[in-house]
Amino acid sequence: MENKGSVLMHRYEIGKLLGQGTFGKVHHARNLETGMSVAIKMIDKEKVLKVGMFEQIKREISVMRMVRHPNIVQLYEVMASKAKIYFVMEYVKGGELFDKVAKGKLKEDLARKYFQQLIGAVDFCHSRGVYHRDLKPENILLDDNGNLKVSDFGLSALAESKRQDGLLHTTCGTPAYVAPEVINRKGYDGSKADIWSCGVILYVLLAGYLPFHDSNLMEMYRKIGKADFKFPNWFSPEVRRLVSKMLDPNPNTRISIAKIMESSWFRKGLKPVRIEIKGKEPASHDVEAVVGDSSTAAEAMQELARPSNLNAFDIISFSAGFDLSGLFEENERKKEERFTSRKTAKTIISKLEDIAKRLKLKVTKKDGGLLKLAGSEEGRKGVLSIDAEIFEVTPTFHLVEVKKTGGDTLEYQKMMKQDIRPALEDIVWTWHGDQLRSQQQQENQPELQQPSQEHPLLDVSPQIP
Repeated sequence: MENKGSVLMHRYEIGKLLGQGTFGKVHHARNLETGMSVAIKMIDKEKVLKVGMFEQIKREISVMRMVRHPNIVQLYEVMASKAKIYFVMEYVKGGELFDKVAKGKLKEDLARKYFQQLIGAVDFCHSRGVYHRDLKPENILLDDNGNLKVSDFGLSALAESKRQDGLLHTTCGTPAYVAPEVINRKGYDGSKADIWSCGVILYVLLAGYLPFHDSNLMEMYRKIGKADFKFPNWFSPEVRRLVSKMLDPNPNTRISIAKIMESSWFRKGLKPVRIEIKGKEPASHDVEAVVGDSSTAAEAMQELARPSNLNAFDIISFSAGFDLSGLFEENERKKEERFTSRKTAKTIISKLEDIAKRLKLKVTKKDGGLLKLAGSEEGRKGVLSIDAEIFEVTPTFHLVEVKKTGGDTLEYQKMMKQDIRPALEDIVWTWHGDQLRSQQQQENQPELQQPSQEHPLLDVSPQIP
């Protein structure tokens, strides 16, 4: 699937290799339906699980659902096979900001433009409770129009990651860009730490080199802790004031993003961008529903017009060996079960209808495309009603959701366990949740404890964008 010219999930033609990291590769690809260029990040599930980065992948998906902004690389959808996870992302072909600054200092107007876009993106992230924690030129891309795009949220944190003291405590990032309070390991404010990193980036844009640099890492940390750096003589007084306030070693007195935006240097030539936010979480590309109330596959496919309540971010959580259910729903939920199947929609529909007939459940139709099953007798809490719905991930891979909509929960669970699940065995690839329970049982064994799920304070450049 990773060779140039091959087709992934019947949807994307794989192109040239763009980058490679510890856990996977990034390829250019083309959407076969729309012709749009995308970047596909291919992650090896076995490697991720082996080193205990399960939570980090979940967090990255969750974060990228929340941050839709013109200056942030967009995640279009997530797909999965048995061995790989695929992040389908916006293709940004202008290269890294690092490539530009590596050639030397930028003109002040261009540096200001990039800095304005960076601060706008970071401010948006903070407004959604997201802290990047690894801001640096290598993680900032440029598009064809010279606009900045923040990427790589693999080390990001959410507001709920804070401890009772209201601070983050995981030491991570790239040494030259990391804030002194992160190095000190006493807890830190994620937004203040990001502002420090933005200050280092601004210095680099205008100077062409780092403010803190030393071949001895501990000496570099000492310089960071005391904000021991010098300005080049071409820095204007306005820039010096702004950078000094951003590189304040005391996070309590460090300038806020609101104050940065009010500074005279920042506001020069500023063009405001209106960001429209609909709802708490921006919608991803929805997976369409394949409705299971028809006797032929052709009729079932005609029902694709109705968008489902599930999207590509949900679908990944049902991939065997990589259950992300904890991110999207409560594990204790017992009124619905889901499974994946490699059978056609027609085969799945036929199987469900056979089971209904055997269990004397009446099959009814509903506009919009649900297969509804209803008992023939009154139970303890009324007539048992079950909805079955089929979702297409690819033409040869489907997700099926079976959900109790009426009647007694215990009666439903008994029927699922004793009758429905065994009857579906020959078409099921994996039941959602079974892999997670197996993994949790293994994790409870002392000898199988996973290592820390965060990177240590190491320079991990270059990273997959």
